[in-house]
Amino acid sequence: MHIVCNQKILSQKISICQKATSNKTTTDILKGILIVAKENFLKITGYNLEISIETSMDVDVIKEGSIVVNSRLFGDIIKKLPDTFIEIEVINNIMCIKYQNSKFEINCDSSNDFPIIPRLNSSKKYSISHNQLKSMIKQTSFAISTDSTKPTLTGELLEIQEKKISLVAIDGYRLSVRSCFNKTDLGYDKCIIPGKSLNEINSLLPSNDDNLVIEFDDKYALFKFMDISITTRVLDGEFVDYKKLLPKEYTTKVTVNTKEILDSLERASLLSQMQKSNLIKLSIREDKLLITSNSDKGNIYEEVNINLEGELLDIAFNSRYLIEGIKNIQSEEITIEFTTNVNPCIIKPVDNIDYTYLLLPVRISSNI
Repeated sequence: MHIVCNQKILSQKISICQKATSNKTTTDILKGILIVAKENFLKITGYNLEISIETSMDVDVIKEGSIVVNSRLFGDIIKKLPDTFIEIEVINNIMCIKYQNSKFEINCDSSNDFPIIPRLNSSKKYSISHNQLKSMIKQTSFAISTDSTKPTLTGELLEIQEKKISLVAIDGYRLSVRSCFNKTDLGYDKCIIPGKSLNEINSLLPSNDDNLVIEFDDKYALFKFMDISITTRVLDGEFVDYKKLLPKEYTTKVTVNTKEILDSLERASLLSQMQKSNLIKLSIREDKLLITSNSDKGNIYEEVNINLEGELLDIAFNSRYLIEGIKNIQSEEITIEFTTNVNPCIIKPVDNIDYTYLLLPVRISSNI
């Protein structure tokens, strides 16, 4: 292999693929990235057996070929080179990097030893904008479970249902659902994407309204945007039937300014964080929401104006879980729906964004 390429662009492409390499593995080949020079471009791939990231760039190919090079070493060298054109030549599994009057030599591995990148057996393609998917991941990923004994909950349900694409996360205490709508009927399909893969996808997605393509089968899912292709395994098993968890009615409904309640909750949580339960109490009155937190360190009392529909109620929550659900809502106002003080509440934005956050309360004694 023999190429000439731009240092700055190559460094950017290596950085992208490094997200799919593993430095903790004892298998050296998985610490490397696959580089393939063909025609007028260079394709770079990282793969840790769970997620693969492929990207490409235009280069001057003097001689076609392929090689596997240690990701961290190669990336660090290229990053520290001056912003200029560099020459890379591989002979007998030794990579020579030349720039100006200097050069590096790196021992490499044969591309034949690199694991085969999974290819999907799917004819279905779904399209969604970069910004929509970024918003969906941001508003749900914090509710992914970290409990390895429930592997399906360590990922998110990607559900295609008629004209709606949804991401769903559940951790046993809360449920977050974010959907976006499509102009055409997409039928029905679903898979479970690992949470780590979604976070990597989100970190690489640009913030614009261009579209990406999503494909998946029963083993893998593919996300394609710009010159990047990300393939991830999907999780086996059945996801929780989340629709059955959503209450169909309420006895108390509160409408409140998002910033006002969030600011009050964050102040009250300064005290609740000193407790193991992060307990914070909400007392719903005629036109006020009273927020209190008590511990051996002191007491905090906050009032927030509300519009109330239904019955008065006293209820308590884990403050961190409550705050995380609300802070991911961009709407000026939110509604909070309750049934009893032992049943989950539902938080939604007042605007047309299709977002639902369900949170279980913490049981409290009647004299608190």
